[in-house]
Amino acid sequence: MIRRFLVLVALLTSVPAFGVTGVAFVHGTGHQTDALNDYWRAGFVNSVRQGLPDPSKFVVVNCDFEQYMWDSQAAGCLAGYLHDFIVNQGVDDLVVITHSNGGNVMRWILSNPTWDSRYPTIIANIRWVNALAPSSWGTPLADAVINGSVFEQAVGWLLGYASDAVFMQQEAWMAAFNAYWLYGTTGRPALPVGFFDVVGTDVDSSPFDPDSYCGGYAENLGLEITQNWLDSCSDGFLNCSSQAGAGSVWFWDIGRTGGQEPLSHNQSRRECFGLDIILRNDL
Repeated sequence: MIRRFLVLVALLTSVPAFGVTGVAFVHGTGHQTDALNDYWRAGFVNSVRQGLPDPSKFVVVNCDFEQYMWDSQAAGCLAGYLHDFIVNQGVDDLVVITHSNGGNVMRWILSNPTWDSRYPTIIANIRWVNALAPSSWGTPLADAVINGSVFEQAVGWLLGYASDAVFMQQEAWMAAFNAYWLYGTTGRPALPVGFFDVVGTDVDSSPFDPDSYCGGYAENLGLEITQNWLDSCSDGFLNCSSQAGAGSVWFWDIGRTGGQEPLSHNQSRRECFGLDIILRNDL
């Protein structure tokens, strides 16, 4: 309902109407140099961008999100990609699709418009952000990695070891950032554009269930293991409360996916259960 209202407002207040629609894919934790193939996979990106009037108007970000979100290699790099895409391609209706920690870096830009001279142009030309499994309130698994607990070997392949981004995603750290630096959480100012969450609620990893193989069986099995130390509602990496903690929930996975299948943290960036088609149609 909120999204429909925003579309109506945009149509009524935009004179002239939006000219050029584009989409940006913003990865999560990691130092990416080929996020198209290594993070998202080309099939997912190519499927989603078919919803654009001009499918060539897309950009896949490659930044170092092992850094704190405000770092020049994180938010600064992301700002460079988005600003150049907007200016060089004439995009004035930008949909940003983020995953996991990418939502935090994106919220930093949206929450701190005076930090960087490029931020206002970026904010002014964003329609909204679709945040896939955002880590808005961090994850207990980050605490486990930093504290060197028994979880470390199990989750290191998901997070990397003791990077600034992992420190940042500890729950207490994210609580402080949300309280003082970031907008969009309860009791804080609203973000200047819509920030719509897609929440993953469970992990399937039965070797006898074909759905467990979507996105990679080994990855889903690992998330099934780590889910044992999370809430009953989680995607194997993030509790649902963290994913739904900023902006507004667009949908809980089983409410929109094919066969009402849950999306693991890995599957929420893959062509699984019609997610790519939902995002495509949103454009």
